[in-house]
Amino acid sequence: MSNWLLPENLSDVLPAEARRIEELRRDLLDLYRTYGFELVAPPMVEYLDSLMFADDEALRLRTCKLVDQLSGLTMGVRADMTLQVSRIDAHLLNREGITRLCYCGPVIHARPSGLLSDRELLQIGAEIFGHAGVEADIEAIQLAMESVRRAGVREARLDLNHRGVGRALVDDDPALAEAAGQIYDLLSAKDVPGIEALLAERGARPDSIEALRTLTTLYGGIEVIERATQCLPPLPAVRAALDELAGLCAALPDHALAIDLADMGDSYGYHSGVVFSIYAQGWHDALVRGGRYDGIGRKFGRIRPATGFSLDLRKLSSGLPEARPARAVRAPWGRDAALAEAVDALRAQGAIVIQTPAGQAQPLDEFLVDRELVLEGGAWILKDI
Repeated sequence: MSNWLLPENLSDVLPAEARRIEELRRDLLDLYRTYGFELVAPPMVEYLDSLMFADDEALRLRTCKLVDQLSGLTMGVRADMTLQVSRIDAHLLNREGITRLCYCGPVIHARPSGLLSDRELLQIGAEIFGHAGVEADIEAIQLAMESVRRAGVREARLDLNHRGVGRALVDDDPALAEAAGQIYDLLSAKDVPGIEALLAERGARPDSIEALRTLTTLYGGIEVIERATQCLPPLPAVRAALDELAGLCAALPDHALAIDLADMGDSYGYHSGVVFSIYAQGWHDALVRGGRYDGIGRKFGRIRPATGFSLDLRKLSSGLPEARPARAVRAPWGRDAALAEAVDALRAQGAIVIQTPAGQAQPLDEFLVDRELVLEGGAWILKDI
């Protein structure tokens, strides 16, 4: 095996792209700060039990595992940061009232989430803890939309759902209890044959099969909520979820949004209420996923309402137009005090100054050298190339 060969679904990020990803990270974290979000940085590795719920099969399969040489206990390399941030809110900060936390860091997947997915993500996100009202959901959605707008994404589309609709239909049939996670994944993929086969295998009632089959057809504009009211079983939990979803749509009149009642959010299973995704042309999958996940802090001894979102900066950057090189100044290396003073002055003004041996070319991906420092009449002068 060649010593430069990387494992499958892992890749290097080269200079211009790496710079743009870093600029996106800085810009978005600064944006979140203007909303009052405080930055936290959980560790890459924790004991396995704290990184997932006991019954979270999808997250378990995506988590790389290793043995702690100090304690002998099993540790995991994080595959998602939401649980870590929830632990910080519930266990370390332990505040009363609303807490806003943001974060950014790499996460590793033991296996890719899709055919075109990477196993290393640079996950950035924002979470609001301590408020169960729709105001927190609205703020999370608006901030997520502003995040992709600031990155240069045009005509982003917001997809909304309430996980309570699909959950109520599954919970209404006792035969489906142990297969709930699989059903949610099949619903999100709109895999009707897969749903029918699984439900038949589980001995689901005919009305359950029909209701879940119908759910995969309920997507489109806001009118989908009214259609769902008419064609889904009149379960109290279904009606309550649809009413909550309708209220949220009314509070977001300025966004291009769609309803997809089969989209159950990501496959990790901790979402409990409204879920949302942001799509845009140029990306094969959702750019942003988020929603409400009340009670996630129960694992850490404190139940708190919570909502938020996350996205992968590497994925976001990959669909943007090619990164533009930055303007730079060429200057020679040397021990001349006047040269050093001129270079320092330019850098203090924010200019990029690249020093190289005289007459030697330097291939660059990230910089466009369009000026140079030249010695004329005993003084160093900045000239256009």
